[in-house]
Amino acid sequence: MSDCHGCAGCAVAAGPPRSRKALPPHVVAIIGPPNSGKSTLFNRLTGLRQKVANFPGVTVEQRIGRARTKTDREVIMVDLPGVYSLSPRSEDEQVTRDVLAGQMKGIPKPDAVLLILDCTNLGRHLVLAAPILSLKLPTLVILNMADDLHSRGGKVDTAELASELGAPVALISAAKGDGVEKVFQFMEGTAAGTTSLAAPKVELPVLQDIPRCRQWAHQVGTGAAYQAPAPPLWTRRLDAVFLHPIAGLAIFVVVVAGVFQTIFSLAKPLMDGLQAMIQVSGQWITDTMPPSVFRSLLVDGVWHGVGSVIVFLPQILLLFLFIGILEDSGYLARAALIADRTMAKFGLQGKSFIPLLSAYACAVPAIMATRTIESKRDRLATILIAPLMTCSARLPVYTLIIAAFIPEHHLLGPLLGTQAGALLGLYVLGFVAAIGTARLLKSSILKSERTPFMLEMPPYRMPTLRSLGLRLYDRSKIFLRRAGTVILLVAVVLWLMLHLPLQNGKAPAIGDSFAGMIGHSVEPVIKPLGFNWKIGIGLISSLAAREVIVGTLGTIYSVEGTEESAGLRQALQSELTPGGAVALLIFFAFAMQCMSTIAVVRRETGGWKWPAAQFAYMTALAYVCALITNEVVRSGVLTIAARL
Repeated sequence: MSDCHGCAGCAVAAGPPRSRKALPPHVVAIIGPPNSGKSTLFNRLTGLRQKVANFPGVTVEQRIGRARTKTDREVIMVDLPGVYSLSPRSEDEQVTRDVLAGQMKGIPKPDAVLLILDCTNLGRHLVLAAPILSLKLPTLVILNMADDLHSRGGKVDTAELASELGAPVALISAAKGDGVEKVFQFMEGTAAGTTSLAAPKVELPVLQDIPRCRQWAHQVGTGAAYQAPAPPLWTRRLDAVFLHPIAGLAIFVVVVAGVFQTIFSLAKPLMDGLQAMIQVSGQWITDTMPPSVFRSLLVDGVWHGVGSVIVFLPQILLLFLFIGILEDSGYLARAALIADRTMAKFGLQGKSFIPLLSAYACAVPAIMATRTIESKRDRLATILIAPLMTCSARLPVYTLIIAAFIPEHHLLGPLLGTQAGALLGLYVLGFVAAIGTARLLKSSILKSERTPFMLEMPPYRMPTLRSLGLRLYDRSKIFLRRAGTVILLVAVVLWLMLHLPLQNGKAPAIGDSFAGMIGHSVEPVIKPLGFNWKIGIGLISSLAAREVIVGTLGTIYSVEGTEESAGLRQALQSELTPGGAVALLIFFAFAMQCMSTIAVVRRETGGWKWPAAQFAYMTALAYVCALITNEVVRSGVLTIAARL
């Protein structure tokens, strides 16, 4: 299955290896259409030696990784966006074209290219080979998903395909690792300078002529005796259910409800254990160190401030685990098709679904993902509503308030409890607010014609532990980096503000500190929402990042002496009324408490007009809805109390 033909680059240069310090970096670009397994191969080649950043001057993400060949040569790998062509119709395609041509500032021109194609869909994916091979860079054409091809009765003559293309061809399975050694051998050969390109048997077409490119791809496939595999029977049977207008929607709702219930039930013991570790370690530091200002800063500021946020890591990882399973299995592509039917009624196109879905992780990459939307008005509408989707930064806030104020009871038997139901309701609320805002925008200032939604449906596959593990590793690294930078900085600054100005050489009461003064100054504005001045401090600090409010409250109650004794949840129960607690959830569901998102929106839209309008709208929406919520809940509680 790991066939490799025509690969002059597989030879390793003879002679003693040169010193690695004297060798220039060997840069290899990975390119392929969406759903070709490009990211799986990148993860397989680089493992944990990778990082995510932006290409210089643009918002398109890049992943840079490092691989090491058997001859101990280090290779820098650039994972380019998934594209179907190099025609610069979108930012993805423009960036990919610029990188391959050596015109992207800060990124050296690749020394070689790995072109990865789905061999179960070779007729359509081969179209991309024409513009890539025309660049005359050493290129290995990788036919991925060889296991699927063979198990479903498909076949291809890799030797003949290499002759047709004038480039080496390797048949691999990136998910299982079969044939990947041929990729390493190719990189060794290109690094040693032994790779050469032969003239293709079938001349390259005029690249701007799409019909000619498709004709060329068909001719190449025919010459290589390509036989497409039969569609999996079980895929067709599953799609008949999952894509059914009624049954599919019902299954989608059940899947989502089950995910949220599992997140709460499985995460609780992990969170409790992590919380116990933080408290025990904090107490050990307190007992070990003599009383001092530094001990107070370390324990009350850093340990309890940052620790209050870190305790929610298990829930966030569970959320991303389930998202990864649904995505890698192929189900999320079906969910996008189901959602497209609903989104069309609100003026959005199906291409908006993927960015909005990624906004459940973070609005920043979601806004960047809108670059695939050709219509500028549709793209702007998607950018403006993306922060209303419930990002993972809201999860610690939601979990803290829900656990403190909503007792756990069964709603739908063991499938859904009251706490998971409340969390699911908040996610639904954010989605409803997003599509409602989209409807408002698309029926007024951002009117445009709806474009058809085209999405390639991947076959159902079993997610691999390696892929899921790397996904959770990346998410843990991002979360902990944020906890160790933004949240840590806010915790230290807050501790200082809680201890200044000194009064007779001693720290003041919290209410008389600089932080207390700020909280008291905003209290008249937020009091109608059921919030006090301590919550006001948290709201201001959370402008840096939403989850910072948890660390802020942890620091406040630790300094006050209540966090350790009663716990943060119990402390909140004494500070907030039921109306104020629900209002706080509603406020965070709508408010744009994230400076990073504001900065990205400004960069994407080219000015401050749209982010300013977005911030004002979301803040006003959050305030009004929280005000109404507090009044409704308070009135309901008073009515129940009067009847009792």
